[in-house]
Amino acid sequence: MDLRKLKTLIDLVSESNVSELEITEAEGKVRIVKGGGPSYQLPAPPLAPSAQAPVGVPAVAPAPIAPAAAVPAAHTVKSPMVGTFYRAASPGAKAFVEIGSQVKEGDTVCIIEAMKILNEIEADKAGTIAQILCENGQAVEYGQPLFTIE
Repeated sequence: MDLRKLKTLIDLVSESNVSELEITEAEGKVRIVKGGGPSYQLPAPPLAPSAQAPVGVPAVAPAPIAPAAAVPAAHTVKSPMVGTFYRAASPGAKAFVEIGSQVKEGDTVCIIEAMKILNEIEADKAGTIAQILCENGQAVEYGQPLFTIE
């Protein structure tokens, strides 16, 4: 991993409400814990087929999957960064979206503050907000689900 990128991640954790950050890339995994030092791990070798299930434990069959046409799939808007989630532009302002709000692709749905910068997060699909998965002022991780759009 690039040292500049690693330093940026360390600074981000130290300046935010996030107490722990873990990033996995092809070269390995980096875990940064506030109050502790960062650690670096090489990728683990794949498990041998015999090591995947203990002897004497029956394998669990996967649950059947419903046909795609039967249930409309909800789209999840995920956080593109680590930061603090805000539903409105300022503390007294109206929230960008509520459950049931119609959004178009590109509409602002929330703000994530990272390193004192307010980043507008846009809907990447048109539809109706079905769920709001974060609380206002909550610390969010990279890839954490924020909203579902149907």
